[in-house]
Amino acid sequence: MPRKSDAPAETEAKPRLAEFEESVSELEALVEALETGDVSLEQALAKFERGVTLARQCQQTLKHAELRVDQLLGDGEDAEPVAFDTPSEPTPDA
Repeated sequence: MPRKSDAPAETEAKPRLAEFEESVSELEALVEALETGDVSLEQALAKFERGVTLARQCQQTLKHAELRVDQLLGDGEDAEPVAFDTPSEPTPDA
């Protein structure tokens, strides 16, 4: 059962993820438009400026996600390592 303090972070993460995906899609469209070269210099500058803004927002979102992962895994020197289930390789018969 999630603790009360976990719920806001989870509900906050979903809109942030949707915004991130929308920003990446918009950024891809801006890059494509700039690569075609079919825009005026003024339009290209406006698209570039918007792209820089989107890229910075995406970087912030990724930084926030990385911090959350670090918190979950324990990023300090005294933190216990987290064991993940990995398939074990078969041992050869002797």
